[in-house]
Amino acid sequence: MVNNVTPISQLKRQIGWLGGSWKWLLQNKMVPQAGCRGRPSALDVGCGPGLVMELFSPDLDVKGIDIDPEAVSAARERGLDVIQADAADLPFDDGSFDIVYCSFTLLWVEDALQAVKEMARVSRGVVACLAEPDYGGRVCHPPEVASLDRYIIGSLIEEGADPFIGRRLGGLMEATGLKVESGVHSGIWAPAQLRAEAAQEWGSIRQAVGDRASPDELELARKAWDAALAECTLFLFNPVFYAIGRKA
Repeated sequence: MVNNVTPISQLKRQIGWLGGSWKWLLQNKMVPQAGCRGRPSALDVGCGPGLVMELFSPDLDVKGIDIDPEAVSAARERGLDVIQADAADLPFDDGSFDIVYCSFTLLWVEDALQAVKEMARVSRGVVACLAEPDYGGRVCHPPEVASLDRYIIGSLIEEGADPFIGRRLGGLMEATGLKVESGVHSGIWAPAQLRAEAAQEWGSIRQAVGDRASPDELELARKAWDAALAECTLFLFNPVFYAIGRKA
């Protein structure tokens, strides 16, 4: 598993975008399919500082693992039950949890199939991949901004990530013998939301691009971004997939 550290500010943004959808999946899909009595036990794989654990804690008795020691420390400081471990080699017995889930984790693991196999092994009911992006399906306007997408993809590949993991998600889970239901989160921002998040989103794009684009190309993209934002024609959509697998 790649020791990637996503800034907590970005993790909080992800919770803001997807938290409501994740809670719906948990309460209407994951918990019912787990079929257990009482409060289900769960494992968060690649939990980071534990923001999703906190979101789910009213519904689950949840533990977490992460490969990054600083993330583990941050989660423990929040009072969460987290240990340092690798998603490809989970230190739990077979069938230890009712539900095993991850979010934005398979993107960063070196062997996504092995990680899903481990998640399925330690689950006795449900395996859920709550969110994995696919940058190959990204839609962006204006074109001067869209031209930066290739640098974002290149940056992820250089960091050891799989920017196309979203399209592979259902197949990976089926390969482990799980019965899978998959879909795509609603992720199209209304103009007002995009205006509110424009500065943070441009900052995220600029950081991902780094020095891969020329100064002239970046300046052209920034001017096009500002103009489109003023004209309410700025558009961003990056598909984020989910899949819920049930053991036979």
